[in-house]
Amino acid sequence: MKYEFKTQPFAHQKTALTRSWNKKSYGLFMEMGTGKSKVLIDTIGILYGKGAIDSAVIIAPKGVFKNWSTKEIPDHMPEYIDRHVAVWSPAPRKDEKAALMKLFDVNVDKLKIFVINVEALSTKKGVKFTENFILGHQTLLAVDESTTIKNPKAARTKAIVKLAKNTKFKRLLTGSPITKSPLDLYSQTEVLGPAMLGYTSFYSFQNHFGEVVNRYFGGRTVRQVVGYRNLEELTKRLDTFSYRVLKKDCLDLPDKLYIRRDVTLTAEQKKLYSELKELAITELENKETISVTNILTQLLRLHQIVCGHVKSDDGTETPVESNRIDELLEVIGEMQGKVIIWANYRQNILEIVETLQGLFGADSVASYFGDTDTDEREHAIKEFQDPESPLRFFVGNTQTGGYGITLTEAQNVIYYSNSFDLEKRLQSEDRAHRIGQTNKVTYVDLVAKDTIDEKIVTALRNKLDLAQEVLGDEKWKNWLG
Repeated sequence: MKYEFKTQPFAHQKTALTRSWNKKSYGLFMEMGTGKSKVLIDTIGILYGKGAIDSAVIIAPKGVFKNWSTKEIPDHMPEYIDRHVAVWSPAPRKDEKAALMKLFDVNVDKLKIFVINVEALSTKKGVKFTENFILGHQTLLAVDESTTIKNPKAARTKAIVKLAKNTKFKRLLTGSPITKSPLDLYSQTEVLGPAMLGYTSFYSFQNHFGEVVNRYFGGRTVRQVVGYRNLEELTKRLDTFSYRVLKKDCLDLPDKLYIRRDVTLTAEQKKLYSELKELAITELENKETISVTNILTQLLRLHQIVCGHVKSDDGTETPVESNRIDELLEVIGEMQGKVIIWANYRQNILEIVETLQGLFGADSVASYFGDTDTDEREHAIKEFQDPESPLRFFVGNTQTGGYGITLTEAQNVIYYSNSFDLEKRLQSEDRAHRIGQTNKVTYVDLVAKDTIDEKIVTALRNKLDLAQEVLGDEKWKNWLG
């Protein structure tokens, strides 16, 4: 079968595919926005067409794993490849369970693709299901955002390494395989096969590439890594089984790249959201006249819940358990260089700043919002625009920072939450994408699926005026729903 692309690859994607498609084990270390998902899908299609595999398992973080079935595979897998795609659920509905069981049906003569979130592989149920599927098939296993398995002691890392041993082909996908330490590479490459980097023990790997000293704490000896060495050797070894590409090297990419990352609501958020939605619908239906202000007030309350807090009528703000910060950190782990983070609410900005300072240091973060005085604002812009400065994260809201300032040192912009205001969105995008910017800019929206959060982003992406959108033909009901 001759493989025919559904979407034509860019030059760097062709290079990645040419180098990797027939390799048993390979790392696609391609920066976010450069299209590593397409390279994987084309690889699966080619191998299936040649009879080398009959199935694939794609493991990804919970914020993106469903995108594989709803967007990436439909967008890039050729229609002539007959396939069955099933997505993991620990408590599947009837239709979801039927789709999962169909993966084991020997009478289904199709390419079978199983998508599962990496967190599920910390559970016996998720591991057992995946193992049973792999043992009955000739499988390509791919780990998307493979830095999620950088900890060699984590249950999911151990499970995935074990699962990979029974697969024919293996792929790692990540924009940045090293997030904090070169030692992050060991567990990721262990999935590809034993001794890909020349070591079968993490500790021997650590001793060779890390500077390890013995420290004494509480009457016992603790081995601590204080530095790294032999990194040129490590790079050369990595180059033998991986392809690295950055956005700045991809001349054929569009100047603006848009990516969506799903955020799963917690049980507390789901409960509060449902209760408030019903209350909002009742209140609006009982009003004789409905104004834009009435509707946007109700939408704002719902939006605050999905962003992790509740604001009462007296102005008191109460935190709500949320997965949003965790998803933000997952996204940052995929990025290179400086990052702008826009958040719509003061409480979120403060939380983001505190979290990033704790992980990356106080000098790595600056805030730019109502609480920030004039001198601090000027200093934040100056330091952010200095490529030698340790200031990496610029955290603010679009109302304060979305106009008039230049932040072209950033190639990545994250919308932790969005304003309802289309003008503020467009203006804030242009803080990084303006004269002085020499690279592509990636915009990532964190989105809680099936909520007002999703509807806001869709409207903004389509450049719709939100006030008109919610008022026309009682569309406000759809927005609340």
